[in-house]
Amino acid sequence: MAIVHGSWLPEQQQFLLWGEMWQRLEASEFPPKPELQDHPFCMAMPELLERLKAIGGLPKPFWVEVGDGGTRRSRKKSARALEQLLALPTAITADACLPKHSAEDLTEAGEAIALHPWKILGVGLTPAEAAQFLASLPLGQQEVAGIEIGADLRFWSHVARWSLDLQARGKFLPAIAITPQKKTVAQWQLLLDSETDAQRLQHFSRHLPLSGRTYQPISKARKGKPLGVSVPLPATDSDQLYDFLQQIVDAQVRSQAQPVGSNEVLSPELPLREWLTALSSEQNPEIESSAIAAARLRDALTTWTMPLQSSVDENRFRVCFKLEPPATDEDSWHLGYYLQSRDDDSFLVPADTLWNYPVDQAVIDGQTIPNPQETLLGGLGRASRFSDPVRESLQQRRPNRVPLDPAQTFVFLKMTLPRLRDSGFGVALPPGLESPSEDNRLGIQVAAAAPDRKQRQRLGLKSLLNVEWELSLAGKKLSQKDFEKLVAQETPLLEIDGQWVELRPQDVRTARDFFKRRDTPIELSVEDALRLSTGDTQVIDKLPVVKFEASGILQDLISTLTEGNQSLEPISEPDGFKGKLRPYQARGVSWLTFLEQWGLGACLADDMGLGKTIQLIAFLLTMKERDLLTGPVLLVCPTSVLGNWEREIYKFGPELKVLMHHGDKRSHAAVFARKARGSNIVLTSYALAQRDLKDFERVEWLGVVLDEAQNIKNPDAKQSKAVRQIEAQFQIALTGTPVENRLAELWSIMDFLNPGYLGPKNFFQKRFATPIERYGDTASLKTLRSLVQPFILRRLKTDRTIIQDLPEKQEMTVFCGLSSEQAQLYQATVEKAMRDIEAAEGVQRRGQILGLLTKLKQICNHPAQFLKEEKDTLAAGRSGKLLRFDEMVAELLDEGDRALIFTQFAEWGKHLQAHLERTFGQETLFLYGSTSKGKREEMVDRFQHDPSGPRLFILSLKAGGVGLNLTRANHVFHFDRWWNPAVENQATDRAFRIGQTKNVQVHKFVATGTLEEKIHDMIESKKAMAEQVVGAGEQWLTELDTDALRNLLLLDRTAVIDDD
Repeated sequence: MAIVHGSWLPEQQQFLLWGEMWQRLEASEFPPKPELQDHPFCMAMPELLERLKAIGGLPKPFWVEVGDGGTRRSRKKSARALEQLLALPTAITADACLPKHSAEDLTEAGEAIALHPWKILGVGLTPAEAAQFLASLPLGQQEVAGIEIGADLRFWSHVARWSLDLQARGKFLPAIAITPQKKTVAQWQLLLDSETDAQRLQHFSRHLPLSGRTYQPISKARKGKPLGVSVPLPATDSDQLYDFLQQIVDAQVRSQAQPVGSNEVLSPELPLREWLTALSSEQNPEIESSAIAAARLRDALTTWTMPLQSSVDENRFRVCFKLEPPATDEDSWHLGYYLQSRDDDSFLVPADTLWNYPVDQAVIDGQTIPNPQETLLGGLGRASRFSDPVRESLQQRRPNRVPLDPAQTFVFLKMTLPRLRDSGFGVALPPGLESPSEDNRLGIQVAAAAPDRKQRQRLGLKSLLNVEWELSLAGKKLSQKDFEKLVAQETPLLEIDGQWVELRPQDVRTARDFFKRRDTPIELSVEDALRLSTGDTQVIDKLPVVKFEASGILQDLISTLTEGNQSLEPISEPDGFKGKLRPYQARGVSWLTFLEQWGLGACLADDMGLGKTIQLIAFLLTMKERDLLTGPVLLVCPTSVLGNWEREIYKFGPELKVLMHHGDKRSHAAVFARKARGSNIVLTSYALAQRDLKDFERVEWLGVVLDEAQNIKNPDAKQSKAVRQIEAQFQIALTGTPVENRLAELWSIMDFLNPGYLGPKNFFQKRFATPIERYGDTASLKTLRSLVQPFILRRLKTDRTIIQDLPEKQEMTVFCGLSSEQAQLYQATVEKAMRDIEAAEGVQRRGQILGLLTKLKQICNHPAQFLKEEKDTLAAGRSGKLLRFDEMVAELLDEGDRALIFTQFAEWGKHLQAHLERTFGQETLFLYGSTSKGKREEMVDRFQHDPSGPRLFILSLKAGGVGLNLTRANHVFHFDRWWNPAVENQATDRAFRIGQTKNVQVHKFVATGTLEEKIHDMIESKKAMAEQVVGAGEQWLTELDTDALRNLLLLDRTAVIDDD
């Protein structure tokens, strides 16, 4: 995958964009050299421009000027081309100097890494173009149009968005600047005068990407001597960042500034018209006037902006206002005046002291303060713009503080204080007012408990609780009488237990309304209690909840769901379970059981291969063992895995009675209802859940389970609406990808599990989806995570606690039914071939049988392979195998995994390659017999070492089954079977071998109802003998008599999956 990077070049006043593409490097090609080298991963100009067009965000004039970028190998043909030295991570040894790809994990490099300068070719953007481009990049995505946005470019995108905030707050001034070429230009000067902006500049500076440091050659290399390189000015990160902000703010404000009108009357003594014209000119900022006139204008502007400029000068001291509470028996507050050290907030010098130092420099407590009285008066003068009391105090000869009545104090806290701090002043407040805690507000304390321990089994989200409440202010409980006494004081600020708290007028009105409505008790549900615990809900009847306490079994529930500090009841394997649960799987069963007891919906979202199926089977057997499986459970899944579920239940839970509701002979109405009530599990597909909804509504279901629950990710789809209409006592969703693309998918699954919990869809979109997806709102993301976390259990294969539970290699058989088209082709092919085989003998008969086996394998893969159709006819719905394969590939890609896909047919490999690239937009490699040696090595190298290389690799069994090291894959698919365990194991060992650091999952596909299933069953039942008998491949089948062969090839029509 291509990666686009960016860096600001202060010296050129341009933003450099360049691209990176991995390629195979030979150490011998990059020996340590005295001269600087071209970066081998740097993208050629035409390729870079092609990627930038796909990303978008650049204006049309840029593309007119940039041209086509020249030839593929050209280094500097485009008018915007820039060649620059960048310091990039490099592995340097005595024999080689190899750059590292930016997507590589350097912590696992296993070699010494250093920053080394490399020549980079890219394109330069003007500040205006850079601002537009960077602001267009989405905050929440690392890819755009299949192109990865480098971490450095994402950094500059955040800085560019900060520039928009600065402009919105008016943090710029019209000014004059002198360029390095001694030209006088008009400039919109950046103003970072607030403490918040200064801290933000430092924060960004600390995170400036390494590639943000650019280098330049300072001399040509002499023969035999290394070339020197240096860091261009500005030398510090904060200077470089400030320069970038200055240039893009100037460019953006300039583009919006209106030109001065010709009728405007301006001073003839100063070149104001020329200056104002230059301020709005995007092409020529130079002021056309004499040097003397420009100097006079600069002096005038300096005087005009002095009050603001002095707030961001080099003085280490600033004015600080200290709000002092009333003394005993007084009503007035006081605002004291101080000088405060910018380096140490605790160092405060009162104005009274400063008036005793009428000198240019004062030394107080070891600190040297330049011009103390001038600094104080200058700061007070600037602050007087925001505060009438401060302005009036300046009438005094030596102002040191000003009294404030309660109303003025309230105005100071609400209006003046934010403006002072935003302008760079210090403000100190008494305890309780500096960072007002919501707990100190006027509100209610709520205590809740479940109504009856006996009701625990069926207590759900909507169940009402027993509630007690009391009014509270600053943690102190108040009766209605106490409350009215406080209100009677008619002051917005109160002192309670040494803390000053704010009594908001709106809270007072709300509290009085709250008391009036208390003829009816507060209704609080389990869902409300959970929201209060997670912080999502903070009010009841518009009054803040300042404290919430749960007790008894309700506390057990909330603690388990939100904090995990209440250990779940340990569950041993139920007696009817024919298998062994790994520790993490046993914990999953306990979790499902716990939520079911409370009537809460659960989403088991473990990674693929961690055993969601057997956890559900063990859960149902646990319920059966406890006599809680009192009704049927409806299990809805994709058509492609119906057969898998039936087999897995029979294998691990044979005591469970299963009804397959599928096929044209399925029951309906009263007959179906009777059969369902006599079963423990009813299996059906999503298509039939919608089509046969009336049948399902006739049954009183104990539970509804959705497998591959991402199938209801579209809440408006008919099948999504249908499954939500089926009522049950509990709901469970199984999925490896609860969110694939959009948060609306999560809402759909959660609304099935716990209806209404995340609110209506429109509310969810406004409250969570839009802020998180469009604006990267981390607070909303944190709240959403706290809300859904109790109901989603997701374990990853990479978790340390999971890895130690897993075997190094997991082999799984994936059973897939045939589509009706496959079944018809299969049946017709068998019938025709058997007539010919019956009449043949010897070598001819054996050849006909082997030919038939090949045809049947092709049909089981996909009708298009058998019918020799074009590649673009590969519809997944025509093949049960491909349908299931696509679902599994989508999941493994979502998990960031890589896969090898083996097939014995080269033509099918080509079909599959085109299908995967079209379906998933992922480059897919294909290695087969005709692949040249050089191409073969390139494919292997890209798959193994390219950090952003292809994640899917198709190999023909003969060409790719031996001699390759492909340990980067942690999934192996055998799409069609060789029926030779040794050959298949040898192919699997391309991934499962020395150097593999992950657990490998092996997926062997079998078409049910066909010869594939029958051969598989024979091998599994007599594996040791089968490896001897079948070890030679399929030759043994040619020795079967005609009746045995017919029985082996006969199609089981019940395995056909086409009901959609």
